[in-house]
This record gives sequence, C-alpha cells and structure tokens, in this order.
Amino acid sequence: MKRNVITAVLILGLIYFSGYIYIRQTHQEIWERDGKNYVIFPEDKILYYLFRPLTIIDEKVTGINFHIGQHR
Repeated sequence: MKRNVITAVLILGLIYFSGYIYIRQTHQEIWERDGKNYVIFPEDKILYYLFRPLTIIDEKVTGINFHIGQHR
C-alpha cells in the first residue's frame, strides 16, 4: 500500500512539473518595452495560481518574469 502511494505521488509530481515546463516553454515573450523575457499566463488566472510555487522558484533561479494576460 505504501509503495503505491509513493508511486502515485511521484507520478502526480512529474505531471505537475511537466505541465509547468510545457507552459514555460510555449508561452514566452520578450516585451519590447523593457527587453525582458516573460512567461505569459492566460487571463483566467487558474494556471498562474496552480503553478505559482514553481514560478517563484523559477524567478529566483533564472530571473525570468511572469505576467497574467498580454502586455498592453
């Protein structure tokens, strides 16, 4: 039983991390105004808050910025 729980947690963690990497790689944009790289999350904010723990770490390590919705 314990081994099944550990396996399930590891699989869910891998899916979560893979989802974040996919969003990060496919939603990047360089904003012309400041020349910095941004990951643009959809305006509904669900994905932003779902992946918020990873964005905090990613921002500290890589310096990439995050934004909800397109820049205006």
